[in-house]
Amino acid sequence: MGPKAASGFYLGRKPAALLALLLAALLLALAVLGALYGRCLHEAEELRAAEAPPSPTARPGTAGTGCCTPSPGSTRRPGAWDHPRLPGALLPLHYQLRLWPRVSPGQPAPFGFSGQVNITVRCAQDTDTVLLHSAQLELWGAAVRGPLPEEPARANGGGSIQVEELWLEEEREYAVLELRRSLLAGGSYVLQLSFRGTLSEELDGLFLTHYTDQGQSSMLIASQLEPTYARTVYPCFDEPAMKATFNIVIVHHPSYVALSNMPAIDKTEMKDENGSIWTVTTFNTTLKMSTYITAFVVCDFDYVSRTERGNEIRIWGRKEAIKKGYADYALNITGPLFSFLEDLFNISYPLSKTDLVALPDFGVGAMENWGLMTFQESSLMYNPSDKFRGKKAMICLIVSHELGHQWFGNLVTMNWWNDLWLNEGFASYFEYIGASYMEPRLSLNQIFYYHMLQPVLREDKEIASRSLSMREENIKGPFSLIGLFDIFTYSKGASIIRMLSSFLTDRLFFKALNLYLKAFSFSSASQDDLWTHIQMVVDTQNEVQLPAPVKNIMDSWTCQNGFPILTLNLSTGVISQKQFYNKRTKNDTAYNNTWIVPISWIRNGSAQPLVWLDTSSKMFPEMQISDSGHDWILLNMNTIGYYRVNYDPLYLKRLAQLLERDPKAIPVINRLHLLDDAFTLAEAGYIEIESAFGLTKYLAKEDQLFVWYTALSYLIPEPLENIVNKYGIYPFLKKYLLRRMLPIYHYYANIIRQNFSALADEFDQIYLEKLINTACWLGLQDCLNLSSELYTKWMENPDNEIPLTIKRTICCYGVAMGSEREWEFAWKMYNHNNSTELDKNIMLSALRCTRESWLLRRYLQYSLNNSFSNTTVIIISNVAATAIGHRIAWEFVTENWLLLNERNRILLQLLKSMENFVNTDLQIQELQLFYNTTLHEDLRISATEMLQFAKFTNKERRKVIARFADWLRKNIDD
Repeated sequence: MGPKAASGFYLGRKPAALLALLLAALLLALAVLGALYGRCLHEAEELRAAEAPPSPTARPGTAGTGCCTPSPGSTRRPGAWDHPRLPGALLPLHYQLRLWPRVSPGQPAPFGFSGQVNITVRCAQDTDTVLLHSAQLELWGAAVRGPLPEEPARANGGGSIQVEELWLEEEREYAVLELRRSLLAGGSYVLQLSFRGTLSEELDGLFLTHYTDQGQSSMLIASQLEPTYARTVYPCFDEPAMKATFNIVIVHHPSYVALSNMPAIDKTEMKDENGSIWTVTTFNTTLKMSTYITAFVVCDFDYVSRTERGNEIRIWGRKEAIKKGYADYALNITGPLFSFLEDLFNISYPLSKTDLVALPDFGVGAMENWGLMTFQESSLMYNPSDKFRGKKAMICLIVSHELGHQWFGNLVTMNWWNDLWLNEGFASYFEYIGASYMEPRLSLNQIFYYHMLQPVLREDKEIASRSLSMREENIKGPFSLIGLFDIFTYSKGASIIRMLSSFLTDRLFFKALNLYLKAFSFSSASQDDLWTHIQMVVDTQNEVQLPAPVKNIMDSWTCQNGFPILTLNLSTGVISQKQFYNKRTKNDTAYNNTWIVPISWIRNGSAQPLVWLDTSSKMFPEMQISDSGHDWILLNMNTIGYYRVNYDPLYLKRLAQLLERDPKAIPVINRLHLLDDAFTLAEAGYIEIESAFGLTKYLAKEDQLFVWYTALSYLIPEPLENIVNKYGIYPFLKKYLLRRMLPIYHYYANIIRQNFSALADEFDQIYLEKLINTACWLGLQDCLNLSSELYTKWMENPDNEIPLTIKRTICCYGVAMGSEREWEFAWKMYNHNNSTELDKNIMLSALRCTRESWLLRRYLQYSLNNSFSNTTVIIISNVAATAIGHRIAWEFVTENWLLLNERNRILLQLLKSMENFVNTDLQIQELQLFYNTTLHEDLRISATEMLQFAKFTNKERRKVIARFADWLRKNIDD
């Protein structure tokens, strides 16, 4: 018989067995129900946690709720996470992204955001590891579902795949999901992640800024994700070629409007855990695009709008700016520019709406996000009452650049950042094409030369300069990527494209671009893809014959650093090429690159057929000239080519004589180029400086401001007073220049006095100040009187505003010609509440122009006030750069060294600016002695290196100025 129950109730063997079985089943059921309940409870808690504000104690990049841990480094086995590029096993197809910035009006810091992302991916090869980008985010709730039902059932059909571990590889900014079983090639899966992070105030990623509108303090949220900041906002496959579509939802405070790449299609409300109401804005599905051009703005802005060819264009900005009409110019040009570019490329813009947002504080000039472009406010807003309408041209250039990106960058993206120039070079080129279309009075060649070609030629001469297209392995991590956004990518890229379009002809160039854009729409490409499609067009015609395949020609310009200098022997017609470098400081053994060079040229004023230099030297019999002074040749017509030209001294003298006889015989852009090349070659040691000086004799007949600007920039080095006056050259230079400057000076001085608004639409205005400043510095009495007149009128009535383009010079000489009253007015205007940063900068410079030493001492003393700590070094440097202020500034620094030394940031800036204090070897010795007795060793070493460089510069400067003085004595009466 069996045991007795505690209650005294007895069961037989069979009933007892049956009861035990029932109890076991019940326990199993309870366990299953408990597990399901726990799972549901856990998922609900995760959802609430995802919707909750970030913990104030959480550190970005650390583990989320028990799920995501940073890699301990050496303890991890080797894997795909050790490589700088994603492995390509998974290809993103679609993102469902929900973003919730936790910001309400008037809310104090800290500010955070949270969100969830579901990423549909296609598996290209079997893998048990998911690798995607994430940086400065907390991650949790990782899950993988699939293969999706539409795919053939594999791996026991659909369902979920358990995540074994979620961890961060922080150095390469990866989130790693290690799975219990593999994803199989050909299948589609969904990756799910919850995340949260901190809103940056560094103006990248998802950031928050404060601004003032209509007298009230406000906040806004915006994004800047290029090149690799998308991963700081949401986990993603953050490589440009990994394009996908996006469904974006933004949760935000009801008083704000949310903007993203596509139009909003729904708005609802939700309550958070505290019962607060939030607006949920849902946006339409995007086109296939890269992560770096996803964009988000949450703001309290107004807008103006118009529709162009079905594209709704809205310009957003501060309510005050919109009300005053500051957005109207941008609105008026954006639609026509879109239409112009559509027609040019013969490809329609694919979006139905485009927002352009003017941000009061933005880290870059503008960003081309598809459908939601962002701009610095000053890059988009134009005050209709601004008398300097050259500002309109600058806005037009910037807007044109970003619109160019809608095709080059957004529609077709570079495969990888090593070919960034395919984005930025084309956008930089088309910004000038677009701007000259909208503002026909702009001289395309002139502004391109000044703002693109000339600056990059100056930078591209050192061996440290890089090639336009980089080898991928030479780009190391995100910080290396930032360095690619430089003058070479933008300006050299644009210059090479300009040269390419010229030798192809516009017809073939745009036909090839159309082919290229259509072939790679919503995809990505390399520069070789571009060359291939250009070659396809070249091969179908006989009009343009090239000396080599397109790839060979263009690789010589994009895959090598530097550029060639062409030397023309006019007696033999031989042109040779070598890489340009500074002969005075470099050994040329490392400079052995050669290029395939298209040479446009003119003879006796007539354009000649294009020729090609495809070897290190080549004879062109058609370029031999006679001994006649009327027979002449110039290479690089309209400065289309990316190179410099070296002519022999006798021929330069012949060109100088031609300019004196008839400067208009040479096109204006080539007059500019001739001066620029000659002075640059003299500085680099290719020709004697006297040959360059000789080209300035004709300037009395030069009526183009921007040519004068170049000539004066070379003839009068900065800072003016401290250098030229020291060497006794001033009286000779004054006589030589004033004889040549008077015609053009009086022309513009009369306009300034009578009707400055007549110049308002002239882009050349930006070069006018150099002319006026030089005339005043040379002591031209009429210029000094003009400055006093305009400054006095402004003092008497603030409505008599000084034209912005000459304001710096007028204020400087207005103070210089006045007394304490004029100086005090400048100080008052500097401190005025309504003064812009530009106004403050101008007045800060003008205050140093006084000829009263006691006022300079007062100025320096003011700089020690804590409220001027950001300008202390600027003030000291400004004073040191004047003739009477040099010694005063030096005494001030030595007397106040202990105080300056306490302000570490000021001290470091001051050391960098010390070269303003030294112009002679004696001053260098004095400064070195001061360093030896006051600085710690590490600072003393770096400061001494700067002094040695200053000593070398002084030595070279003395040589040049001595030769210039000698040349002036011989030629002053010519």
